[in-house]
Amino acid sequence: MQPKIQAFYDPQTFTISYLVSDPVARRGVIIDPVLDFDPKSARTTTGSADRILAAAGAGDIAIDWILETHAHADHLSAAAYLRQITGAKVAIGEHIRQVQKVFAPIFGAGDVTGDGAPFDRLLREGEILKVGGLEIAVMNTPGHTPACVSYRVGANVFVGDTLFMPDYGTARADFPGGDAHALFRSIRRILELPEDTVLWMCHDYKTPGRETPAWRTTVGEERAKNIHVHDGIGEEAFVAARRARDKTLAAPVLILPSVQVNIRAGQMPPPEVGGQVYLKLPVNRI
Repeated sequence: MQPKIQAFYDPQTFTISYLVSDPVARRGVIIDPVLDFDPKSARTTTGSADRILAAAGAGDIAIDWILETHAHADHLSAAAYLRQITGAKVAIGEHIRQVQKVFAPIFGAGDVTGDGAPFDRLLREGEILKVGGLEIAVMNTPGHTPACVSYRVGANVFVGDTLFMPDYGTARADFPGGDAHALFRSIRRILELPEDTVLWMCHDYKTPGRETPAWRTTVGEERAKNIHVHDGIGEEAFVAARRARDKTLAAPVLILPSVQVNIRAGQMPPPEVGGQVYLKLPVNRI
């Protein structure tokens, strides 16, 4: 069975979230939802997540899972909010433990012990989630982060940040635990799927000359046209180019608030004095 796929583009973070459902059983999952965050006022809102909920309500779709492709560095996850509203469970790749162990000390996150909590389920390579008549297969695709996974649903793969549209290329691999060699191998694994397999992006930053955001391509298009990893590009050439490009990239605007929320499955840090919640900014000492 092929799923019904609805995409939701957030222009503030260039993120695409998905509602993927069985149109007969009317059960579905949400992939990579966004919690809106204004870094100037440090205030969150739920407009992006509410758009997905409205679409699910319009289709009478019950949400079984909220699936993260990884702990994002460019937007806060709305997983905790959606879990509260829908009762769905939140899942991510099992190697999130490694990411938690790296970042929890940076943010003084004593509540994050590196055991995968508070995610409801840690997914393994090859694991299958059944949602109505759909089967969602988990593919480990590390490189951008150690915990990246992609979700294959029929002839569709939701690739997270591993790949971008062909004219933009591939994910960066310079975050802690990132590995350009692993990224190349993950991408080639995806590109070994049938050429008509549809690939759904998690981000589109567009390119000069293309102002319309796009998030749907195919294995065949990526193999023929991806500027970083088309057929004929070997691992060493890719790694050299990827590392050179990564040296020119600034940190994502929301990396500090995002990571400390996203390693907690979209939850905010525990309240402190007076019940106030704080996001921390680790600064250098001079």
